[in-house]
Amino acid sequence: MSKIILCGGGTAGHVMPNVALLPQLKKHFDEIHYIGTNGIEKNIIQQYPFVKYHEIECVKLIRSMTPKNLLIPFKLIKSINTCKKTIKEIKPNVIFSKGGYASLPVVLASKNIPVIAHESDYTMGLANKIIYRKTKTMFFSFEETASKYNKGILSGPPIRDSILNGNKLKAKTIANFTNNLPTILVVGGSMGAKGLNELIYRNIKEICKEFNVVHITGKYNSNIKHQNYFQINYAENIEDYLALCDIVISRAGSNAIFEFLALQKPMLLIPLPKASSRGDQILNAQYFEKHGWAITKEQEKIEDKELIKSIRTLYKDRSIYIKRMKDANVKNGKDIILNELIKYK
Repeated sequence: MSKIILCGGGTAGHVMPNVALLPQLKKHFDEIHYIGTNGIEKNIIQQYPFVKYHEIECVKLIRSMTPKNLLIPFKLIKSINTCKKTIKEIKPNVIFSKGGYASLPVVLASKNIPVIAHESDYTMGLANKIIYRKTKTMFFSFEETASKYNKGILSGPPIRDSILNGNKLKAKTIANFTNNLPTILVVGGSMGAKGLNELIYRNIKEICKEFNVVHITGKYNSNIKHQNYFQINYAENIEDYLALCDIVISRAGSNAIFEFLALQKPMLLIPLPKASSRGDQILNAQYFEKHGWAITKEQEKIEDKELIKSIRTLYKDRSIYIKRMKDANVKNGKDIILNELIKYK
């Protein structure tokens, strides 16, 4: 029997590329297993009953001086040992890693099992830097990044089929928008975005004079009520809201912004500040701005008037951005990665 193990978690960006592969993997592998934490990856993958989920405890590096980081080696060893037992029981043909701290113990426990991995961001994350040493191949979303590594291959991002087939009318009905104003979709990422949300909350009355707003808030929601404003913590049907919107305001997680690019949605990107990350979103956003697909603003520096001005400019010039995005001819890495994985079935 052919078996595959998928791993990756911590944020939706480390899970959704795996989800994009699932329909085709189901056709080629007799068993699909997923190893992850009791986090967002579990909630997402449990929606697919043909995937067997194996839960592990995992530890994440905290990007500040804290005694908790001293426990990482001990917790990592425990996670690796758990993964070794699970892998021995499954006897997979291949492991596909989407990166993030939840994938690290799986790959380190893989022994002689072939590992194929994918890096979404413009720079490689810490987990993938370690994982790279054990991979047969590592695929990349950004061409410049792929070219830096001997085992690097440009695939583009794995994009879900569902994201390309949203229902505009369904989203408008759910949001109860009864006017003909253009629509902005605000996305803070799967974990939400407190700073971005607060920026929107402060300016929502002004924005709603000219636009309808669908706001995916994560856990940082508000009590704001406005006939042109609709908020939701998490959107399982985000493809419908993407079909409805004219422009997007977002963080700059790679998978999300590549989906916006594939859908030709002009973007105002406000990346996660470096103080809260390794700076990967800033580089992703700068790349998109350099290619004329987005406007980028720093959260720490953008003022309310500048936000409103940027929104108006982006909407006014949307046809220019759409033309550039059409010319970009974005690769969907789904088939390229799948073809590599089925070599090991």
